[in-house]
Amino acid sequence: MINQVKEEVMKLLNKDNSGHGIDHIQRVLDLSLKFAEKEHANKDIVALIALLHDVDDYKLFGMANAENLTNAKKIMNNCNIIKTIQDQVLIALNSIGYSKRLKGICPTTLEGKIVSDADMCDALGANGILRVYTYSMKNGKPFFDKKIFPTEDMTADEYTKKCADSSVCHIFEKILKLKDLMLTESGTEEAKSRHQIIVDFLYHLFNEENAPEWTEYLNNYLKQ
Repeated sequence: MINQVKEEVMKLLNKDNSGHGIDHIQRVLDLSLKFAEKEHANKDIVALIALLHDVDDYKLFGMANAENLTNAKKIMNNCNIIKTIQDQVLIALNSIGYSKRLKGICPTTLEGKIVSDADMCDALGANGILRVYTYSMKNGKPFFDKKIFPTEDMTADEYTKKCADSSVCHIFEKILKLKDLMLTESGTEEAKSRHQIIVDFLYHLFNEENAPEWTEYLNNYLKQ
């Protein structure tokens, strides 16, 4: 069942170059299963949520797909996933994502919380930096522009409609907030070290770019 779903997801995302491709899915799957072991969750449900969590991402497939979970439903039907399991997976998929959290929507099941944490953790650390850069390049944005500072305290609508002006802006607008959005002990522990990698990287970047105003901005941001 899991392998069938994975094959369908690969067909859909194997050409993605925005940082949401099958390599991201695989890392989220691996980390989700690691968390599931620690948290004593249902691994099959966790695996399905992890595999399907980006197949209707609004950034890739539009808002209609995101709201209806069109691809997730199609894949599960094609793979003959039983209705009760489909329902559990769809409930979780409807509550995962940073834009959902800005709207106050949060996973309620352990399995949903685990995948939410794993997904956010993959936006942190070394791979998180690479993914931000990849997404910025796809959208024609620079990695760093000294003259453009982040947009602070965006609403969910503002966030979904706006592509960050640079990778560094996106890191401040979203990535550095993720550590405090973890829902499980496993996620909290994993996010701490990955968060620090981002912070250390920014300090090095601003030093090398001779941008003391940005170092000051980071210091003030972290104090908040």
